[in-house]
Amino acid sequence: MEKKGLKNFFYRMLCGAFLGISVIAPGISGSIMAVMMGIYDELIGIISNPFKNLKKNIAYLFPMVIGAFASMLLLLQALDFLFEHYPTPAYLLFMSLIAGSIPTVINEAKKGKIKAKYFIGVACALVFALTIGYLGKTGFVVAVDTTNTASTAMRIYLPICGGVAGMMSMVPGMSVSMVLMMFSIYEPLLHMVTGIISPENWFSDAWFVSVITIGTVALAFLVGMVLFSNITKRVFDKHRSLAFLMVLGFMTGSIVSIFPGLPKDLTNWILSIVAVCIGLGVSYIFKILGKKFNVEE
Repeated sequence: MEKKGLKNFFYRMLCGAFLGISVIAPGISGSIMAVMMGIYDELIGIISNPFKNLKKNIAYLFPMVIGAFASMLLLLQALDFLFEHYPTPAYLLFMSLIAGSIPTVINEAKKGKIKAKYFIGVACALVFALTIGYLGKTGFVVAVDTTNTASTAMRIYLPICGGVAGMMSMVPGMSVSMVLMMFSIYEPLLHMVTGIISPENWFSDAWFVSVITIGTVALAFLVGMVLFSNITKRVFDKHRSLAFLMVLGFMTGSIVSIFPGLPKDLTNWILSIVAVCIGLGVSYIFKILGKKFNVEE
């Protein structure tokens, strides 16, 4: 592999790692991470028509898949500890990552003609993101007993929720975890995943059931993502300025939705300041790297 190709491979692997984190980190939008890293247009183009230029698409996505799975497996326990014991710095870290990409989104919106009526769309996107965030935090009332993952109702309910989450994943600013929380299945799915990766559970009856359940949810997620990506791609192709202004509304709503409040002690204040600096710094680094590698390719 050539030196330039190797650098691009590792860059996309790093992008995949952040996308993997966005799946399991509460309130974090994978699409916003993709916008921040400068790969959103490429991703939505591939997902909306995955069989066109199949070999090239596989080569582009392969390092991302490696990075995503590696980050989810390696960081699942760490993120769980971080959000449980230091939630304020953890949320502020991801808030600052999102906030750091706002100038990029504004610049994209400015590339087209901005009309006053577009801000109606921004307001709608903001309200929608705030609503999803509120429902995710408070718990959405559902008719299914989500504590019994082995029930027939849950076997039908889980893939449906996975499909909806897949559709929402293509909207920048929408968080997969928030959608799963809204339907009260985030914790059951997280528990199943942690059970799958725990060696003491391997190849037990419960392990096989969890693998099949997660597999069906993942398949429904992919179907929803592919189907809805075509609509999203058309909007970005035909109304790019409006689309990015709505992204700005989704982003703002996401930031407000996941705001954990101010730190309550000195330790959390120090960690929060460090987290914000890291988040802004990483978003800036990705902005520079995104431009560099996108130009190279």
